Amino acid sequence: MPRQPRRRSYDQHCAAARALDLVGDRWTLLVVRELLAGPRRYTDLHADLPGVSTDMLAGRLKDMEGAELVTRRRLPPPASAYVYELTPRGRDLLPVLRTLAAWGAPDLGEPRPTDAVRAHWYAIPLLGALTELGAGVVQVTLDEGEFHVRLGTDGSVSYGDGGVDAPDARLRTDAATCRALAAGELTLSEAVASGRAALERPVRAAAPA
Repeated sequence: MPRQPRRRSYDQHCAAARALDLVGDRWTLLVVRELLAGPRRYTDLHADLPGVSTDMLAGRLKDMEGAELVTRRRLPPPASAYVYELTPRGRDLLPVLRTLAAWGAPDLGEPRPTDAVRAHWYAIPLLGALTELGAGVVQVTLDEGEFHVRLGTDGSVSYGDGGVDAPDARLRTDAATCRALAAGELTLSEAVASGRAALERPVRAAAPA
């Protein structure tokens, strides 16, 4: 039986309209963007969604739970806190956000004075460019912070906020280069060759024979 959205429906027998019934409300896809990086506490979500009111965020999360896009679970002691995480249906929105980011990349431009910036917001636009590195974990460092991307041998991709232990590659660049890579104005190889990005692949010790 189809899930019934809490919000008012477009009442159109159209797949696009049904999708917008579920994710077309303001902030919903940005909540998905945050949770694609992994489970988050409500306070962390609110901190990385500047501009959303507490009532609006709570309402959106409730609607997303009702639509089976998000679940809430309690962390084991000593944390004793609740986190929100995407269901498989919610994670299926990654290609949607990748397409939306690719479509919007040419209009991104320089940050406006009122724009908030978080490093991991560049993860989705960069997923395509980073596949040039092959399978593995890439840690990306910007002036604004760090995030990491996991590239699977099967073509799967995922990302998370912050760094990781022993990544397969470390990439250091800046936000302007991220925007150029996202817009397709240059490739990762070109960014490294021109000095706009620095790529390091740690040498792994050989396993004992």
